[in-house]
Amino acid sequence: MDKCGPMVLDALIKIKSEMDASLTFRRSCREGICGSCAMNIDGTNTLACTKACDEVKGEVKIYPLPHMPVIKDLIPDLTHFYAQYASVEPWLKTDTPAPTRERLQSEEDRAKLDGLYECILCACCSTSCPSYWWNGDRYLGPAVLMAAYRWLVDSRDEATGERLDQLEDPFKLYRCHTIMNCAKTCPKGLNPALAIAETKKMLVERRG
Repeated sequence: MDKCGPMVLDALIKIKSEMDASLTFRRSCREGICGSCAMNIDGTNTLACTKACDEVKGEVKIYPLPHMPVIKDLIPDLTHFYAQYASVEPWLKTDTPAPTRERLQSEEDRAKLDGLYECILCACCSTSCPSYWWNGDRYLGPAVLMAAYRWLVDSRDEATGERLDQLEDPFKLYRCHTIMNCAKTCPKGLNPALAIAETKKMLVERRG
């Protein structure tokens, strides 16, 4: 460690470079932005690039994200996770003609997106969720549901009803039992459980 950077990712890169070139893991930005190096370190899902080795007492135990098919070593297969993300159509949907410049928002409406847009899709939250472990084939999971809510509350989006229709399903949304593992493990300090609760509230209010 005297000739190694302080983070778990630094140690992994040193191992791959100097000891075992076959060791396989994802990494890119090294700044806690891309989400590539998400893995289970010392029993918690987090980013290897922002987790310091000296934060762990004793041996640093590293595993791939739990309850995901493993491609090799520390690389989980995120194909299904990304397909679920695509299913919520995470882009602005409008019917009115596009303005000549940008679509404007008030400061209040823009503030509603804080705590949502910062998600980096690292999958730490979804892979820490027992409901996602057992129902991941149909339950969208906290990361994807927070992404869906980000568009539900965007004042510029005009597909709120359609988006709610797609989420009103016994499994897609309602498998969340507010266990809160998602909020505890998020390396960006976000709260997907709150976004899910707000989505449920929108559906209740619509029925009323």
